[in-house]
Amino acid sequence: MKILHLSDLHIGKTVNDFNMIEDQAYMLEQIIELIESKAPDAILLAGDIYDKPVPSEEAVRLLDGFLSRLSGMDVETFIISGNHDSDERLHFGSSLFAKNKIHIAARYDGHIYKKTCQDEYGPVNIFLLPFIKASQVKHFYPDAKIESYDDAVREALSHADLNTKERNILAAHQFVAGKSGDPAPGGSESAAVLHVGTVEKVGVDCFDDFDYAALGHIHAPQQVGRETVRYAGSPLKYSLSEAGRHKTAPFVTFGPKGEVSVELITLRPLRDMRHLKGKLEQLLDRKNITSPDDYIFATLTDEEPVSDVMAIFRQYYPNTMKIVYDNAHTRESEHLDITGITQEKTYPELIADFYRMMYGCEMNDEEMRIMKEVAKEAGVINETDEIDHECDRTVCGPDAGD
Repeated sequence: MKILHLSDLHIGKTVNDFNMIEDQAYMLEQIIELIESKAPDAILLAGDIYDKPVPSEEAVRLLDGFLSRLSGMDVETFIISGNHDSDERLHFGSSLFAKNKIHIAARYDGHIYKKTCQDEYGPVNIFLLPFIKASQVKHFYPDAKIESYDDAVREALSHADLNTKERNILAAHQFVAGKSGDPAPGGSESAAVLHVGTVEKVGVDCFDDFDYAALGHIHAPQQVGRETVRYAGSPLKYSLSEAGRHKTAPFVTFGPKGEVSVELITLRPLRDMRHLKGKLEQLLDRKNITSPDDYIFATLTDEEPVSDVMAIFRQYYPNTMKIVYDNAHTRESEHLDITGITQEKTYPELIADFYRMMYGCEMNDEEMRIMKEVAKEAGVINETDEIDHECDRTVCGPDAGD
């Protein structure tokens, strides 16, 4: 039996205000061509199908078209929800989809979805575990000792209809850590990055009884522990930290029990994501410009800032996402010691000190007024605080008289 493992499509995602839907459509078309050429028996989509719980209309249309094409091919498709997905929305129509070889497990109901397929070596059991939290598992097993994500996943899997003498495949969407350490985030995750090293961590040995664990949640393709516990990663790059990396899709072949091979198939985007660094004149020299339609993050080393630099850059690279400076001024700012400037100082004094340290000059009255208004809107200060602080600096104290 052969499966294609995918995850973290994040359909409908925007990156630095760039809508990625065209790039996603191109990638899904490439995946269709890959399925036609490699002829897998099953496709596993391990969560974060959409980027938002309430996806846009164009995102729904794109997934609808993709699933419609899959249903017309001789392939079984298995889908679980991720932390970005709405369980109910993704689960909608699952009974109807199942009749067309599209199996969706988006809601955890106390049971692990299981479907048994057959090949020349016998049964292959495919289990689907959508993204779960400890509270969800506690709801169905109130007497179980569940204090963490790891406890929750172990409890959930303990109720799976598992025959360890047969071949078993699991799709799951969790933050899974190996004995040698945590997986390396791609950089464009949200919850995965925020919870690294905390209760979201699940031990890789949770999956010891499975011949292959198809994971989603981390955007960088990688194995966790053994080769057959693997993150497919997102098929597209969604952050600067992924520039320079290659995206792959695991193509997994199952022989008799205990024989599993993994081939990593390179995925090629419509537009690459690249990081350019240097002086503006050098980067925009015609002889240095390649693949101008790529998504670009630029670091300029010019000592003086260039007016309207984004507009200039986009004349050459129209999909420039972000421009920052790396020069003597920015490096000096990085090493400023601000650890003691907050002691016994009012908000205006604090802001004035910081401004002076950053720019080497004083704030004017209009700039200070704007900063006070912003602080009030953010709830950092209020009218009373400002009056009280002014009193501390004038004759409003106990010796002020009338």
